[in-house]
Amino acid sequence: MSADPMSSLPPELADVTYRPGDEAYAAAATVYVRTGSPALVLRPRTVEQVAAAIHQAVAAGLPLSIRSGGHSVQAWGTNDGGLVIDMSAFAGIEVLDDDRVRVGAGARWGDVAGTLGTHGLSLTSGDTRSVGVGGLTTGGGIGWMVRNHGLTIDSLVAADLVTADGRALHLTETENADLFWAIRGGGGNFGVLTSFEFVAQRVTTVHAGMIMYAPDDVPGLLDGWMDAHRNGPEELNSTLVLFPELGDPMPPAGLMGLVCYAGSDGAAAAAAFAPLLSLGTVRMSQIDEKPYADVLEEPHPPAGVRSMASNTLVERVDDRVVDAVDRYYAGGTTERMMFVRQLGGAANRVAPDATAFAHRNVEALVLGGLFAPEDTSDDELLARLQPFEEFHDLGVGSYPGFVATDLPEDVERIYPPATLARLREVKRANDPANTFRNNFNIAP
Repeated sequence: MSADPMSSLPPELADVTYRPGDEAYAAAATVYVRTGSPALVLRPRTVEQVAAAIHQAVAAGLPLSIRSGGHSVQAWGTNDGGLVIDMSAFAGIEVLDDDRVRVGAGARWGDVAGTLGTHGLSLTSGDTRSVGVGGLTTGGGIGWMVRNHGLTIDSLVAADLVTADGRALHLTETENADLFWAIRGGGGNFGVLTSFEFVAQRVTTVHAGMIMYAPDDVPGLLDGWMDAHRNGPEELNSTLVLFPELGDPMPPAGLMGLVCYAGSDGAAAAAAFAPLLSLGTVRMSQIDEKPYADVLEEPHPPAGVRSMASNTLVERVDDRVVDAVDRYYAGGTTERMMFVRQLGGAANRVAPDATAFAHRNVEALVLGGLFAPEDTSDDELLARLQPFEEFHDLGVGSYPGFVATDLPEDVERIYPPATLARLREVKRANDPANTFRNNFNIAP
């Protein structure tokens, strides 16, 4: 290892390099959950600079982090003593033809939604404005149009990748097809993604908002919620959140339905929402027509707390799942929260082996989380989350975007055995030294 990773920097990286003390260093070293102390931050502007940055990390023997939006709850977008490749300069958003768009891996979904909206287009994506395109896309992408337009990767038709040995590859179903399969769900294990090409959706405005319920009959409300989606249109997308008592200015403990009818037809939206508004004790509701871009928000955790979460994908929200949700939530309403996110529809019409996101026969994602004082240790957080373990026996696997742990079993939960075996083959062929390991790592 070089004693000074700066000493051997090639000239092409001189103007994109930041070190401790530089004005841009702190922001680039900081991600959503922590501030790192990398030896170097490189913010490349060209594919050639990306390749040089990867080579620099390998040659210096430094741990490597790739930063897109910086929202990894494991803080994988930064590190201590290593090298960070900050992709924020790759933020272009370009409409190529009527519905095909090219988006840089460092773009943020709020900017993507706003730009595409001016062209009458949208992309099924995540929920949060500042989340990066690269991280969410390679994990699968569950958002407010998942039931009628599938996962984000289901709209992906091409991508550009720089491998560990510096090759710049274009990926499609027919060109570097194994890598194209792997990046659709396999995370950042295979190289640095620089851009993506998607087929966008002709969605301009949606009807979206929230319905607040009293927590007086959780099983009945959840049963009715699921039936409304099973019998309703695929344009009806939602998440049912069961939240604890968090104190002022937050609302009292209860249930909140976050809803989005992904279409502009007001009468059809009202008909889709009607069964949900007839459930339980409705405290309030607010649903409006708005541009799709306005559905994406920027949530912030309550001040003075730490959080932890795990999730499982279930094939059906049956009586066993409903009972488990009720018990988990009732067992800790001062700290525990849950959400049940409806899936199905278009996301289920893709074959399990078509992408590295293999959990296609699922009805919902069930997440269990908790809030604890900010001085709570990692071990104590995991111990408090232990009651959620029973859900893994009820489900078929986990969605990486909402896994807040970093446990040995997480990779096996994310990828079924056959998928994981194929991913390892692609990893061995393209990153045998495991250069890209700061993630849910698929070891070669």
